[in-house]
Amino acid sequence: MARYVDSKCKLCRREGVKLFLKGSRCDTVKCSVVKRKSIPGQKSRRLKKLSEYGIHFREKQKLKRFYGVFERQFRNYFAKSERKEGNTGQNLLVLLERRLDNVLFHLGYGLSRSHTRQVINHGHITVNGKKVDIASFLVKAGDVIKPKNSEKCSEFVKQNVDSRKSRNLPSWLEFDDVGLEGRVLHLPTQDDVSIAIQEQLVVELCSK
Repeated sequence: MARYVDSKCKLCRREGVKLFLKGSRCDTVKCSVVKRKSIPGQKSRRLKKLSEYGIHFREKQKLKRFYGVFERQFRNYFAKSERKEGNTGQNLLVLLERRLDNVLFHLGYGLSRSHTRQVINHGHITVNGKKVDIASFLVKAGDVIKPKNSEKCSEFVKQNVDSRKSRNLPSWLEFDDVGLEGRVLHLPTQDDVSIAIQEQLVVELCSK
């Protein structure tokens, strides 16, 4: 499985916004977006104004990097969004929000989306009582998400949840701090997306 191994802070600096790829570090003064305003690269100061294509491309890159998906996977999500009824851009955002790694991040099971992917890959998570070890698993309304029934796994998840007490839980999710149980109340909407994105620019680029 492909994964990004370079500095995650460079991705945030390149897009010029916090993508929350480094967990709690992103909420401190150590965040690279706060410390260094320039984009990565020796020639960053000489970059010209973005072209129309560049604006569209950067918006797509921001969306991909925020959710931690690569190009082929992103294209598959876009193809599914086009086949669904309704607005393609909104369909795309809803599909990405429904990813299990993103849901676990909102619930507090991990410090970042890459951290929750690791939790999932190690087989620590169950959905409706069945173990799920695929980070791209799409949750549905009514799904119940819990850590695997073991003391070691529950303690690990509890530590992560306690360290993210200040998180903002989306309205489409519910969480029981005692039982460490998350529930999908309903499917997310565009308003539930936690990053400011112009999805229409992404649709225009991918439709060419």
